[in-house]
Amino acid sequence: MSTLVINAGSSSLRFALFNGEKELNRGHIDRIKSHDEAMRSVLKILKDQKIDKVGHRVVHGGEKFTKPTKINFLNLRQLEKLNGLAPLHNPANIACIKAARKVLPRATHYAVFDTAFHSTLPEKAFLYGLPYKLYKKEGIRRYGFHGTSHEYIAGELKKYKKIISCHIGNGVSITAIQNGKSVDTSMGFTPLEGPMMGTRSGTIDPAIIFHLAKNRSLTEIEKILEHESGFKGLSEISSDIRDLWAKPKSAGTLRVFDVFSYQMAKIILGMYANGQPAAISFTAGIGENAFYLRSRICKYLNIDLDEKANMANAREISSKKSAIKIFVIKTNEELQIARKIA
Repeated sequence: MSTLVINAGSSSLRFALFNGEKELNRGHIDRIKSHDEAMRSVLKILKDQKIDKVGHRVVHGGEKFTKPTKINFLNLRQLEKLNGLAPLHNPANIACIKAARKVLPRATHYAVFDTAFHSTLPEKAFLYGLPYKLYKKEGIRRYGFHGTSHEYIAGELKKYKKIISCHIGNGVSITAIQNGKSVDTSMGFTPLEGPMMGTRSGTIDPAIIFHLAKNRSLTEIEKILEHESGFKGLSEISSDIRDLWAKPKSAGTLRVFDVFSYQMAKIILGMYANGQPAAISFTAGIGENAFYLRSRICKYLNIDLDEKANMANAREISSKKSAIKIFVIKTNEELQIARKIA
């Protein structure tokens, strides 16, 4: 039985094909003109492979969708109502679901949600200090994201009761996990909260928005916070960490590395409110490869690394005397989605 996993953005699409847990094929289609065209391209690549199930990554499921959900007309309509919670992601996810159902009408289609893993957050972790009616009537709360990635890491480190998973890519989130369940996470109502990211500001004083609004529209402010901040804005060089590492002595690079590492350490230490972790894991593109950032973050945490293992991106990089184990684990969100709908 073959399972196709689709991870669609507005202009790109990643896919992976599995037979059970065995990966048969994987690909990435960039600069797509439409999701219909992209799905036809996927089928050409896969040729005559019979596909029984299709798992679609959907970023936001709100409070309603906390488990993998079989797609039907009613569920699709309900999903569309959540577009306002993730306007940069959910519309593209849903457009691809519709396209995939056209080209694979006999397959069973499922939506698997980034937010679902965080549905176990306790109220003390997901509520904001806002009028309670805003939560009850409008659903304003912490939802958390990158859940499929964090859940995969939880499975890889299941022998540890308490872990902290750091997903560091263009988007960045930190999750405290106890007994395989999410109990706190850094991203919030949207993926903007937490440490600064490739182009996102991360957490800021909300009054800054009021100040900026004196001379800018909300659309302009949103663009600043979502697309012009983070590594890109603070470095004045690039949003890509590899470009910054290519200029390790530049003022912009040093500024970003210092601020980001310090922010990461502060948030990780904040997760210690759930008890000191037995292990901390780094994953995703930057987390798996940027040894120089892992080293800085762990220095702020007073955790000793085996620097030779760290530079080699080895699976375990903590020193033998460290009380907390530090791991570098390559995430596999596609495999995790395939497992969820098996």
